[in-house]
Amino acid sequence: MYDVRGSQGTPEDPGAPASPGTGTGTALAEQPVEQRPGVWTTMVWNDPVNLMSYVSYVFRTHFGYSKERAEQLMMQVHTDGRSVVSSGSREKMETDVTAMHRYGLWATVQLEA
Repeated sequence: MYDVRGSQGTPEDPGAPASPGTGTGTALAEQPVEQRPGVWTTMVWNDPVNLMSYVSYVFRTHFGYSKERAEQLMMQVHTDGRSVVSSGSREKMETDVTAMHRYGLWATVQLEA
């Protein structure tokens, strides 16, 4: 889409670079998501359904966190609305998110820049 401020190409060529450059690199947005630099994380979100004790139990059971660490993460979910509970490869994070869904928790995979 053409930006009227001229920051994204021109009406004649919407795909043109927004600013002059060498043109030798691939723009971050053009790279496949799997190849972007950064860290994949599993984000657990607050919900109105699950008890705090249950969320802590899930973190201890699935991730092997100590009681103290599980409660710390659970409180972050409760107070901040979300918490990063694991990080690693995209495939591992997708596995963790699926597990959280099976436990009834709301979770997403995110790419942290």
